[in-house]
Amino acid sequence: MLEELIAPDLRAALEEGDIAGVVDFLNDNHPADSALLLQALSAEESLVLLNALDSQLRADLFCELSGSYQADLAELLDSESLAQLASRLSPDDRVDLLKVLPSEQMDEVMTTMAAPEREDARRLASYPEGTAGAMMTSEYIALPASLTVAGAMERIRKEALKKESVYNSYIVDAERRLIGKATLRDLILAEPSSLLSAIMDDQVASVHADEDQEEAVFKLSHYDLLDLPVVDERGIIVGIITHDDAMDAMEDEHTEDMERFMAISGSHDDASYLQTPAWSHFKHRVIWLVILAGFGLVSGAILQGFESTLMNLMILAFYMPMLAGTGGNTGSQSATMVVRALSLKEIGPKDTLPVLWKELRVSLLLGLVLGSMAFLRVFFLSQGAHIPPNISIVSIGMAIALALCLQVMSATVLGAALPLLAARFKADPALVASPALTTVVDITGLLIYFGTAKIMLGV
Repeated sequence: MLEELIAPDLRAALEEGDIAGVVDFLNDNHPADSALLLQALSAEESLVLLNALDSQLRADLFCELSGSYQADLAELLDSESLAQLASRLSPDDRVDLLKVLPSEQMDEVMTTMAAPEREDARRLASYPEGTAGAMMTSEYIALPASLTVAGAMERIRKEALKKESVYNSYIVDAERRLIGKATLRDLILAEPSSLLSAIMDDQVASVHADEDQEEAVFKLSHYDLLDLPVVDERGIIVGIITHDDAMDAMEDEHTEDMERFMAISGSHDDASYLQTPAWSHFKHRVIWLVILAGFGLVSGAILQGFESTLMNLMILAFYMPMLAGTGGNTGSQSATMVVRALSLKEIGPKDTLPVLWKELRVSLLLGLVLGSMAFLRVFFLSQGAHIPPNISIVSIGMAIALALCLQVMSATVLGAALPLLAARFKADPALVASPALTTVVDITGLLIYFGTAKIMLGV
C-alpha cells in the first residue's frame, strides 16, 4: 500500500530532524490519509508528529486512527494531554477514545475534563456497545415547533460551529419529544414568518437508543439519510447518528459477519491485517477449527461403520471427495444467499417455509444436472475398475448419481434452514454458515452416500 512506501521517507525525515517538513506534508493531506501514514510508523514516532500539529488538526487526525493505535498512543500521553485532546474531539469520537483507555486512566482523564463534556461523555458511554446509543453524537440541532423560520435560521447560525451536522434540524415539542424534521432547504424556501410546526416533515425516521446498530445502519441506508435521530423510550431525542459513523459500523458488521462465516472467534480488532500479530490471528482461528476437527471424528466413525461396504466395493472411495466437495459448495451457496437476504431484511424467520420451498426446487434442478454428470463420469472413467461380478457399472453410476442428487438437495436445504433457525432464536445467522455448515453436510453426505449404496447395490 502507498503508506508502506511513504513511511520509510517519513521515518528518515524524522531521523534527520525535519519535523516541519513532515508536518507540512501531513497538512497537505486529508486527515484520513495522514492517519494511514502515521499507523505505518511506531507510536513514539507518530506522537512526535502529532505534538507538532495544530491542536484541531491533531484531533481530526487522531479520530481517524484505529482504536488499537489510539490505545498505543494514549499509553504515551499523560491524563492532562489526553483531556486536552478529548476536548477537541466530537462527543462520539471522545467516547471512543475513552473506551480504549484502561479504567484507571479513563477516570483520570474524566476528572480533568470540563463538567459539561464529562457528563456528556458519561451519558454516551453508558449505552451498551453495539447499540444505536453507543454510536450516536450529541451535537445536533433541535428546535421547538413554536419557533419561526427566521428564529430557526438565527439559532442555527449561532450553534452551527458547535454541531457535527446542521443540514437537518429536528423539531421537538415542549418536552423535547421528536415530532418532525426540517432541512436547510426547507428553511431557506419557507417564509421567514412561518412556524416550524407548519413546514416540518412529521414523517421522520428514528431509532431507539437501545436498538441494535444494524437497525440504525439499515434505516440510514433504506431511507437515504445524512443522519438519523436517536430517541429514548419516551420519544425524546437524545442524539443523532451521522452517515460516516454508520459507514464505520457497517464495515465492522461486515467484518464480524465474515469472521463468523469463516469460523473465526474473538472480538474484532480494527487494526489492519498486516498490523495484527500472528499470535492474535492464531488465537482467533484455532478455537473453532479445534471444535470442527472434533466433529470430524464423527465422519471417521461413519466410515468405520461402513467399512465392509468400502471393502466390498472400493470404487465408492474414489467418488467420496466429489460428493463431499459438491455438498459443501451447494450448502455454502445457499447459506450465503440466505444470510445476505437476512442482513438486507429481504426475508425473516417468518419466511422460512417459502425460502425452503424455493431452495428445494433449486436444489432438485441442481441435483439432476450434477447427478447426471456424476453418472457419465462413473460410466466412462470407471470401466476398468475392479467391481464384483454381480454388480454392473451402470448400477454403480446410478447409485452414485442418486446419492449426489440427494446430497445436493439436503445440503442446499440445510444451508438455507440453519441461518433462518439462528435468526429465529436471535442468534447470528453467519455463525452457522461455511465451516460449521460444511461439517454438518459432510456427516449427512456420508450417511446418504453409503446408505444409498447399501440399499441400491446390496453391499
